[in-house]
Amino acid sequence: MNSPLAKEAIGIGLRITHYQEIFETWPEIDFFEIISENFMVDGGKPLENLDRILERYPVVQHGVSLNVASSDPLNFEYLKKLKALTIKTKTPFVSDHLCWTGSHGHNLHDLLPFPYTDAMVKYIGEKARIVQDYLEIPLGLENLSSYVSFSNSEMNEWEFYTEVIEEAQCYYMCDINNIYVSSINHQFDPKDYIKGLRWDKVLQCHIAGHTELANGTILDTHDQAVKSSVWDLYDFAWQHSGGFPTLLERDDNIPSLKETWSEAKKALNVSSRCLSIQDKDLRV
Repeated sequence: MNSPLAKEAIGIGLRITHYQEIFETWPEIDFFEIISENFMVDGGKPLENLDRILERYPVVQHGVSLNVASSDPLNFEYLKKLKALTIKTKTPFVSDHLCWTGSHGHNLHDLLPFPYTDAMVKYIGEKARIVQDYLEIPLGLENLSSYVSFSNSEMNEWEFYTEVIEEAQCYYMCDINNIYVSSINHQFDPKDYIKGLRWDKVLQCHIAGHTELANGTILDTHDQAVKSSVWDLYDFAWQHSGGFPTLLERDDNIPSLKETWSEAKKALNVSSRCLSIQDKDLRV
């Protein structure tokens, strides 16, 4: 399956700080991504603003509370609200993180890791398949930025990621920055990760900025511009895969809408060149 979005499409995360600029200028942005939980409400200003956006732009949904790797059962009250929002937005797909975010009914408001084992492939795969069937639209699972590893893991991250996608018959929502962050923290070649994915199953890719600590660890903070090293990996991913829709995440120290969109449009330098090469190859 190819993504429902054009592979050269570029979007940014919809953030409150940009509302005024958006409503005054209606910029030519391909799509916005919303955090689902911010709009899973009965009414009020959030939905009023969302309705204004939906009149002019495609919107895709990205969540932070699916909790698919938790020992807790799936929360169908949450899924009911999520599905209602997908119907409202007409999102072509919905995504969330390959992680757990809480236990025993308590949301810890963090994206938490776990060992990469065959048992977890089957456990998460079954839950993700149920979610996708219930929502009746494609489900993309996002790779985390990683800061710890587990001695009982039975495979590397991209092998596990792919096995979950295949077990669930769902899709990747691949974060290029997270791949780079994890590659530095765990000392693997991020290009091996890129080459290990099934790109026909990728719905969209995220890019974002990260923070480098004095001890060499890097954190996925979304509070600054995308580093050149991540753009280089993004370029490699485009060349290897043939292309994908791109979403720039910025969640702190957010610049103006104009600056944010200018940053996102750097992806055009990569996609235009790669598409030109693809077209030339087809004509040869």
